[in-house]
Amino acid sequence: MAERAVSISGAQIRMAKAALGLSNPQLAEKTGLHRNTLNRAERGEGRAATFDHLRRFFEAEGVVFVPENGGPEGIRFAQIQSKGDEGV
Repeated sequence: MAERAVSISGAQIRMAKAALGLSNPQLAEKTGLHRNTLNRAERGEGRAATFDHLRRFFEAEGVVFVPENGGPEGIRFAQIQSKGDEGV
């Protein structure tokens, strides 16, 4: 049975980017995506492949996406960050 991809929102992309302390130019460099593509994704626009690419990148960095499930959507880290590695 194929694993269903978790969908992420533009707001979650902004949260994850802030939690990792990344600017758009830095995120563009790390993901290979153009800054305009990132701007569209942050607005919730763009191709499903872009959102999947970003989700995989952020998950590899330790970000867990929390779906809207009776409360607001959000993010958290998979593990507690050590001092000097605090997120937002």
